[in-house]
Amino acid sequence: METYATALLYAIPFFMLLMVLEMVYGHFVKDQKYTVLDTVSSISSGLTNIIKDSLGIVLVLISYPFLLEHLAIAKIETTWLTWVIGFIAIDFAGYWNHRLSHKVNFFWNQHVIHHSSERFNLACALRQSVSNLLGYFPFLLIPAALLGVPNKVIAILAPIQLFAQFWYHTQHIGKMGWLEYIFVTPSQHRVHHAINPEYIDKNLGQVFCIWDRMFGTFQEELPHVPPQYGILKPARTWNPIRINFQHLWRLCLDAWRTRNFWDKIRIWFMPTGWRPKDVKEKFPMAVITDVYQFERYSTPTTKMFNAYLIFQLVLSLILLLFMFGNFGNLSGVELLVYGGLIFLGIYGYTSLMDGDPYAMWIEVFRSLAGCVLIFLTRDWFGLNALFPFGKTLIFIYFLSTIAGGIYFSNSFKKKRILA
Repeated sequence: METYATALLYAIPFFMLLMVLEMVYGHFVKDQKYTVLDTVSSISSGLTNIIKDSLGIVLVLISYPFLLEHLAIAKIETTWLTWVIGFIAIDFAGYWNHRLSHKVNFFWNQHVIHHSSERFNLACALRQSVSNLLGYFPFLLIPAALLGVPNKVIAILAPIQLFAQFWYHTQHIGKMGWLEYIFVTPSQHRVHHAINPEYIDKNLGQVFCIWDRMFGTFQEELPHVPPQYGILKPARTWNPIRINFQHLWRLCLDAWRTRNFWDKIRIWFMPTGWRPKDVKEKFPMAVITDVYQFERYSTPTTKMFNAYLIFQLVLSLILLLFMFGNFGNLSGVELLVYGGLIFLGIYGYTSLMDGDPYAMWIEVFRSLAGCVLIFLTRDWFGLNALFPFGKTLIFIYFLSTIAGGIYFSNSFKKKRILA
């Protein structure tokens, strides 16, 4: 996990730089694809995902080293060809994992967050899951295990293959000629994120598009069908943690409400969106039918509130980068506490974006917990060793979030009463 944290320490600033460049470009060509609330929600989702992944919060059903030990036909020497085979094997497994997420009710829950934005930009790429709590991916790497691809090769290539999926989440790059026949491109991935009937569940490849062409899931972007983004059952919230578990909660409700015992079991494994007939009739659910005419999610905001959200996001990012830089010096308990405080902070300010009446109390509780921790330890997880006034600045940050949470919660409450 420390190696993964180190990789993120370098990858995150690079991703942020690319997003800033896309924003600047969109501004100058007068075709801006970003809004503050959507962008804060997207980046915050990415932060929750990397906290969860770096802390290793997952139930591993089977590990790749176990498969390698028991299935490898022969041990192979690590050469450049081994790395190529390893990358192709990971991408092949990624295609089928992606396809599984789109086709099966239970697995859609771990992927819905990625499609939840009603905009399409580089920030949307960071909408990654915290609900993928079952580590089953190694099952899909059986071909690599059979060929004897070493674990260290898979461990190094996996984050590279993941990071390589970032760049094509943009509307500012058109079709790319012959590359369209080999790699996943922005044009192809716009199709994947679209909710148009022509595009649903298409282009499931991650780096190579050859899998889509081989297995019948490829769809070219059509000039007369402009992609419309989001999900057919809109999330209607900026809170990434809520989005992560919305679909799972709906499945639980449907499984509880249906009177058919068989439906209670099979609902989890049926195609995405399937619901028991009796529940569907008694508890209808709003679904987008006209993809060109639907109300996109928005909530009241002000320039001051936008500035507060950006402040919260930047400080959360800085705190997270410090955690990654200091990862090897913190105990498991310290990492859980540290990650938990950032996680709770994200839940708080994104709930505030929704106008949630409980958001203020979440902000206050998290900040008071941080202040108490600083008071008890006289430090902030070793920050004083690097910066003498570190704990003081963090203490001031927590006080400012208490003030901000109370002020904006009451401000929006008054506006709702006046309205």
